[in-house]
Amino acid sequence: HKQGTMLMIVMLPMWMNFLLRTYAWMTILQDTGIINNLLSAIGLPRLPLIRTSGAVILGMVYNYLSFMIMPIYTVIEKIDKSMLEAAADLGASPAKSFMRVTLPYSLPGVLEGITMVFVPAVTTFVISQLMGGGKVPLIGDIIQNQFGKSSDWNFGATLSLLVMVVVLAFMGALGKIDKDDEPVKEVR
Repeated sequence: HKQGTMLMIVMLPMWMNFLLRTYAWMTILQDTGIINNLLSAIGLPRLPLIRTSGAVILGMVYNYLSFMIMPIYTVIEKIDKSMLEAAADLGASPAKSFMRVTLPYSLPGVLEGITMVFVPAVTTFVISQLMGGGKVPLIGDIIQNQFGKSSDWNFGATLSLLVMVVVLAFMGALGKIDKDDEPVKEVR
């Protein structure tokens, strides 16, 4: 029951629109938002929470964390529990069991999560513009500005191509790592 509740909490943000999640955080963090109103109600000074790099990081983590957690959760659920029991029977501490059993067997989920999060995180510009107020430029912002404000389509296209090459190289490296991690099959 507790596991299902935790899974629901992780999945819930994925059911809402990306922009709605971002606007909700903007409302919470703004100068007259919930957090600053609570601080002021207990006599503390208001904090500049919105239009900061911290707000951008919070927005990105909140929007992409569930896409990282789900593949890891799926892989960990499939780990044979008898391997953890065997590690415990052989005297391994919970930390050592995690390092020797859980972590190695969860790496495919970690790689899948990185794959799912990397491309949208690299190319996003909405979060940095809305929550960072344009003060925290990411590569997606720079590319978007080349096609908008700057009207330098050649530079924008070059940056887009460069990002695409980096993403493809990263995906290729992850694919190679994932293939190298496959268990060796016994030949009879």
